[in-house]
This record gives sequence, C-alpha cells and structure tokens, in this order.
Amino acid sequence: MRSTAAPFQRPLRWLRAHLVTLAGLATLGYLLLPNVIVLIYSFNKPNGRFNYSWQRFSTEAWTDPCGVADLCGSLTLSLKIAFWATVGATALGTMIAFALARYRFRARPAVNSMIFLPMAMPEVVMAASLATLFLNMGIDFGFWTILIAHITFCVSFVVTAVKARVLSMDPRLEQAAQDLYATPVQTFLRVTLPIAAPGIAAGALLSFALSFDDFIITNFNAGSTVTFPMFVWGSAQRGTPVQINVIGTAMFALAVLCVLVGQLAGNRRKRS
Repeated sequence: MRSTAAPFQRPLRWLRAHLVTLAGLATLGYLLLPNVIVLIYSFNKPNGRFNYSWQRFSTEAWTDPCGVADLCGSLTLSLKIAFWATVGATALGTMIAFALARYRFRARPAVNSMIFLPMAMPEVVMAASLATLFLNMGIDFGFWTILIAHITFCVSFVVTAVKARVLSMDPRLEQAAQDLYATPVQTFLRVTLPIAAPGIAAGALLSFALSFDDFIITNFNAGSTVTFPMFVWGSAQRGTPVQINVIGTAMFALAVLCVLVGQLAGNRRKRS
C-alpha cells in the first residue's frame, strides 16, 4: 500500500536542499524592501507637504530633481566631502595597513588596538570629541572640520580592509619579482599594488558610502554647513519632498551598478 507521505517527500527534499538559499533570498528581500518603497514613492504626487501616503503617479520629481531649494547644493557638498574624505582615508589607511602588516615596531600592538576604536565606540562619542577638539583649537566649523572628521572616522575601515588583503598575499610573488631584477618600486607597482587593489577598492567604496551617509559626526562638526543627510533630516520636520526619494533611488542604483561592474570585472579576470 502506497504511503500517504510519499507525495510530500519530493517537495520536502527540495526544501531541505534549498533552505539556505531561500533564507538568504528572504533576508535580502527584507533588507531591500526600504529601497523599493523609496523607489515607488519617487513617482508619487502628494497633495500636501508629506510624501508618506500614495496619491497618484507622476514623473515630475524625476524631470526636476533640483526643484527644492538647496537640495542639489547640499548634495553637491556631500559628494565633494565624500570624494576627498575617500581620497584622504584611502591614502592614509593603505599606508597604515602596509606598515602594520609588513613591519614590526614597538607600538604595533597599541596601534592595532587604537585602529578599532573608531569602529567600536558610538559615533556620538567621537563626534563630541572632535567638536571639543576643534573648539579648543579655535577652528571655525565648516567644510574642513567635516572633512577632517570624516577622514578620521573612515580611515579605520580602510585599514581593516587593506590589512586583510595584504596579510593574504603570497610573499613569494614579490620575491620572484626581485629575483627577476625588479627594483623595489617596480615590484610594488607591478606586483604588490595590483594584488592589494581589491582591498584598497573595497576600503575606498566603504569610505565613500560612510562619508556620504554620515549624519551624527557631521551634525556635531558642521556649524552652519548643510550636507545632504542634514538636509533630509531638516526637511523631514517641515515636509519630505519627493526629490529626496529621487536622489536616494539614484544613489542606490549607482551603488548597485558599481557592484555589478566589479563582479563582472572579477569574473572576466578569473576566466582570463
């Protein structure tokens, strides 16, 4: 006699075999749900000041993303600060990572511990500390205080990413280059730097995202300067314009595009 549980055995086996994949997809969907909502409401035409309930479809915000006063100005400022913070943090973090991974010195354990402090401590503590430092030094709050604060905050993430890549490098590759009469500069530019490039790129992208998105540290050290996150926070109290959803959707699409390009380049490099 045929068991009544037989028809359910195949679906149960398939579910057990793909349970991890389904859980990962469900988690990814949960994480991306806010971005989907932002995308949908970027095509909304609200009746009042607040873009919290769907009214009717419109592309007006996409055709005029700078229709709100000071929005594009704050966005440009945030992009500029994020770019220079990425350059500064990547340069400093890469040099610190190579020093910690390749050289032994007396203060190395202390430096290793201090590198993780900006990532471990609450942002508000670091923000208040930097604000106190700038006030005691008599520095006016503005573009430069935000930039210095962002570099200080982002450099630890670059060190972590680059150091992990440098520690995984095979030193025999550099020794082979030296055996082939390559100078130290040639060895670094043609062997070491290309191998460490993925870690450096990861640290740079992470720095850009952290700097562009930061609000707490910026709010403490900005003075009268308004970046895009501060503009979003201020506008939320008076009414959220649809153009904010447009900018958020565009930035998310740009980030996804960068990830896809990196994946395609990595796959092409593996095949070659």
